[in-house]
Amino acid sequence: MPRRYRDFTEDDYRPRPNRRGSRPRTKERPDHSDAPVGMVVAVDRGRYRAVAEHDEAGAPAEGPIITCVRASRLRRQAIVPGDRVRMAGDTSGEDGSLARIVEVLPRRTVLRRSADDTDPTERVIVANADQLVIVTATADPEPSWGLIDRTLTAAFDAGITPLLAVTKLDLAPLDAIRERFEATGVEIVPCGFDDGGRPRITALAGVLADRLSVLVGHSGVGKSTLMNALVPDAGRATGAVNEVTGRGRHTSSSAVCLPLPGGGWLIDTPGVRSFGLAHVDAHNVLAAFGELVPATADCPKGCAHLADSAGCALDAWVAEGRAGESGPARLASLRRLLGNLAG
Repeated sequence: MPRRYRDFTEDDYRPRPNRRGSRPRTKERPDHSDAPVGMVVAVDRGRYRAVAEHDEAGAPAEGPIITCVRASRLRRQAIVPGDRVRMAGDTSGEDGSLARIVEVLPRRTVLRRSADDTDPTERVIVANADQLVIVTATADPEPSWGLIDRTLTAAFDAGITPLLAVTKLDLAPLDAIRERFEATGVEIVPCGFDDGGRPRITALAGVLADRLSVLVGHSGVGKSTLMNALVPDAGRATGAVNEVTGRGRHTSSSAVCLPLPGGGWLIDTPGVRSFGLAHVDAHNVLAAFGELVPATADCPKGCAHLADSAGCALDAWVAEGRAGESGPARLASLRRLLGNLAG
């Protein structure tokens, strides 16, 4: 005869197992210290392309491209071209294979920018770059002095060696660019065309050999043309400058890292029209204005180096011509940057 409800006692109660969370948890994670290391060369919609390192110095091999996803615990960490990562899973690089990025190794350098000088959100562009190649044209479009100063500031702040690659020398001489930046000590590399209309890249290729470099510049300055000349298989699209606005068209939509024929790697980035420096400490901005730095030794303690800063020695330094003919323009640019970061 079946038992009725009133016949049950507390001794008959059997708690239901708590299936949610019943599995014992542990903070121990799998050991991936022996997992192969690779360098990220491209990022595309949640997929990462990497090449394996093949020697003790950490030089990337020009072997198969390994397609990866990142482990769930890395979902909040930015992974960018130039990052050195440990990979687990299928690292053969064969069609249909998929590996997993399980660790991002410490970065030597990080190039970053923000949307503007007040935006606290940083955007990491590349990691572990040795040098930053700022591409600028002599004309069509005209040099963007403000963007160059900002990019130089970001490079010095990141500990990356900057250099200027000057294109379109057939349209105008590089005198104005040389006059403005020669006193900074930043290397200036001319990149004109030969009689056959091909870019002269011998000097630039020598500077890039065996290093990880990144190209940055306004759209339309010839960045993709340089990339295609330096890396014949790059296949980066090139575009013209708008006759009305004088601005270039964005022809590169994502950063990509490619091997150089003479050794080394080159990262091409999308054309930029702004370079926010919200992440840069105001004290580090001076590093991009090397010709003005000696004057600050005579500034009062805590000087902000702005136009209304009492006792600032920069005005006298520039007035005496000790910063060169471009001194007034360079000082105005420095103070504009400092004012934006302070405001």
